[in-house]
Amino acid sequence: MFNNRSFGFYFFATFFTCFVLFLYGPIFSIILLSFQGPDGGLTFPLNGLSIHWFKELWKGAGVVDIGSAFRRSILLGLVVMVLTVILSVSAGLAFRKPFTGSNLLFFTTIASLIVPSIVLSLGVALEFRIIDDTIKKIGGDYQVDWIIDNFQTTLTMFSSGLGAQLTWTLPFGLLIMFAVFNRFDKSYEEAARDLGASSWQTFREIVFPLIAPSIVGIALFGFTLSYDELARSSQVMGDTNTLPLELRGLTTTVTTPIIYALGTITTGVSFLVIGFFLLLYALLENLKKKRQL
Repeated sequence: MFNNRSFGFYFFATFFTCFVLFLYGPIFSIILLSFQGPDGGLTFPLNGLSIHWFKELWKGAGVVDIGSAFRRSILLGLVVMVLTVILSVSAGLAFRKPFTGSNLLFFTTIASLIVPSIVLSLGVALEFRIIDDTIKKIGGDYQVDWIIDNFQTTLTMFSSGLGAQLTWTLPFGLLIMFAVFNRFDKSYEEAARDLGASSWQTFREIVFPLIAPSIVGIALFGFTLSYDELARSSQVMGDTNTLPLELRGLTTTVTTPIIYALGTITTGVSFLVIGFFLLLYALLENLKKKRQL
């Protein structure tokens, strides 16, 4: 018989184990099934072990240009990451002092987290279609040849797609910066100003090195949230697709483990990026501690 304490321990240990298996089991299953032989299927048991489906994926499998979709996702993720860092840090610095409309601006930004993703995607797409109609009307009314002959749409990856993804990444970055500056010791800045440092020198030599580990966290959020985004991207990418959108399309057309090979590669890239940012964070955190000493 277990006493109450040991029963609770085993109960929660079992619950946590089941939760981890539920959370990561599908990933492990996909990775395992992606290494099947040429006759492999979409379900267990495994039918041989090989890298056949990765070779087929590299060839393109006649279904989708994985290389182009992957490059688009990486490039968009990097742009979203840079903009998220710049805007989040700028907003964090601005919100350190109260200003008119600060609460309205904050809650408007955070509200995008609770709006259903697909609804937001549809709304952004509708907004850009209205812009398209307006531009075409102007071109027709004023006989603008360039618009009449060449203009198609403003709905592209780096306009509507970028905007939709920023509505997802910016609130996270803003919340991180708020948490950082709420516990930031202003005495460091005051000491720098007392020594004659300008505002830019104070930020460059004092503030930035101290918040650098948190900026790495924002960059990680910005890139990974963009790289994996599906729902907010579904209606706004125009005639180009990111890798998650291509993966969704493959689920309805591909009936071989090649889709698992693609999932394994995308998961591997995500973990590599996370590992890189965690290492960078650890290095910056160590430098931050040395500076404080």
